[in-house]
Amino acid sequence: MNYEHLDPYKKDILIVDDMPDNLRVLSSILTREGYNVRKALNWQMALTATQTVLPDLILLDIMMPEVDGYEICQTFKAWELTADIPVIFISALDDVFDKVKAFRVGGVDYITKPFEFQEVLVRVQNQLALRAARLEILKLNMELEHRVKQRTWELENALQKLHEEIISRQKLQSQILDIALHDSLTGLPNRVLFIRQLKNALNRAKQEPNYKFAVLFLDCDRFKVINDSLGHLVGDELLIAIARRLQTCLIPIDTLARLGGDEFGILLENITDINIAIQVAERILQQLSLAFKLSRYEVFMNASIGISWGNKDYDRPEYLLRDADTAMYRAKAQGRAKYHVFDPAMHQEAIQLLELENDLRRAVERQEFVVYYQPIVSLNTGRISGFEALVRWRHPSRGLVSPIEFIPVAEETGLISAINTWVLQSACHQLSIWQHHPITPEPLSISVNLSARLFSQPNLVDQIDRIIYENQINPEHLQLEITESVIMENTNAIKIILEQLRQRKIKLVMDDFGTGYSSLSYLHSFPLNALKIDKSFVKRMQENEENMGLVPAMIGIANSMGMSAIAEGVETQEQLVQLRNLNCDFAQGYLFSKPIEEQLVLKLLATAPQW
Repeated sequence: MNYEHLDPYKKDILIVDDMPDNLRVLSSILTREGYNVRKALNWQMALTATQTVLPDLILLDIMMPEVDGYEICQTFKAWELTADIPVIFISALDDVFDKVKAFRVGGVDYITKPFEFQEVLVRVQNQLALRAARLEILKLNMELEHRVKQRTWELENALQKLHEEIISRQKLQSQILDIALHDSLTGLPNRVLFIRQLKNALNRAKQEPNYKFAVLFLDCDRFKVINDSLGHLVGDELLIAIARRLQTCLIPIDTLARLGGDEFGILLENITDINIAIQVAERILQQLSLAFKLSRYEVFMNASIGISWGNKDYDRPEYLLRDADTAMYRAKAQGRAKYHVFDPAMHQEAIQLLELENDLRRAVERQEFVVYYQPIVSLNTGRISGFEALVRWRHPSRGLVSPIEFIPVAEETGLISAINTWVLQSACHQLSIWQHHPITPEPLSISVNLSARLFSQPNLVDQIDRIIYENQINPEHLQLEITESVIMENTNAIKIILEQLRQRKIKLVMDDFGTGYSSLSYLHSFPLNALKIDKSFVKRMQENEENMGLVPAMIGIANSMGMSAIAEGVETQEQLVQLRNLNCDFAQGYLFSKPIEEQLVLKLLATAPQW
């Protein structure tokens, strides 16, 4: 970019992001709003840009190669020329730890990706206004000092002018302080002021043994749906209404703040015990359950609330807010429209979860996963008809990690897509090897679970085609297992993908049948080849004769629709006999074999087991 052509009358914004698409979108938005926009893909480009022309504002991504956003911000703050330039972090990281760190290294604001364009513009405008006001103050101070030196002989007039300037300065400072410490939409204290209030409460608790307080972190559960469907103006009107309703649940000494987006913080002071905080939370949930009558719409809203007791042993006020945030997520996980009180063990769990997530990201890069195989037995012949591929994580220090522990984390972080594709590739490769071995029975199938996340990828079928082609396997010997939640996500889109797979003669199996939606209309609508009966139903066959009717019903449903029935978790001979009597087609479980490593599969097939 030719910096000589920059319009000196426009505010100059530098965007630092290693993703060209992000740079292009942000640059387009801000340029349309009348700003000079410059772009930098990395730290070196950002340094060169600031050395050439000092920007008025920097938009900075966190996750970048070599030097991350935190380090870039610290470097800018350490350099005298750029120390006062406001830095707004824009990042996909949404954890409270990342936000706190961003503010600690000198950021003035934090926007979470995917961002709303209007939110970015408002925050940019606010920070530029604050910077302009600060520069105006500096200018006024310099002019004031110059006038005092030049007019010392006009003492009376100088004193009068000085008095007027001081009043003007105090007024401007008061305005700036109000902008900096309050939310422009609701007028409530913002996160900065709320943290200050928490710090005061914490210091008071350390000095006064009888002083008690609590922190509530509130997150609106359905706000994004309303905001996206009815528009930002309605969303803003709703946020104002929520703020007003929250205020009716509190007393004057309590502090209500808007922390950002649809998040609110509440400081309850001079309370005797945690039950008072719980009563406030219950009152808030009850009030928020009532309809909001806006100017054009009537909408319903609920919230999840985390409660943190103001223990004087806390070192920093941010930790109080962090723990209340942690408790809020626990409340949300319990079904939303609930509250949860923070327990210290939850923080340790959060740390362990974060460590697990970090280890999991490294595991994907280092391919620390291994596929185990569990035989699927035909109950007509009593012999192995195929294997299910089951992923295990061979952690460098913890050994084998159970899928129950890491699969939910992989789903939440999006890493499941890479893991799932790798498992499919590995399983198909292994099937190709086995099918060329003389002891392998014909036909031998391989069954692989597909995550719901994979179906959001537009090239899923192409990926499967490539894997089949590369490994030269017969697609008729490949079985893909999906859960009921997959077909509930987007009926038309999923139906198209499943139909394309059926045309390739790939078998489709509904996994864990009976544990999800179990809508027979969906079974009719999708080209499924088999239903997999969850092990919980198989286990109850022996425990309670009254539940015996569920398994026959499931087998009957499969047979009536021309599908096979596969029973999971078969562990006893009695269960095997019962399933055979019910005309179940296939079964798998520890009665036949636990999941085994690939090198043991041929040994198992060589024994030609018969059940």
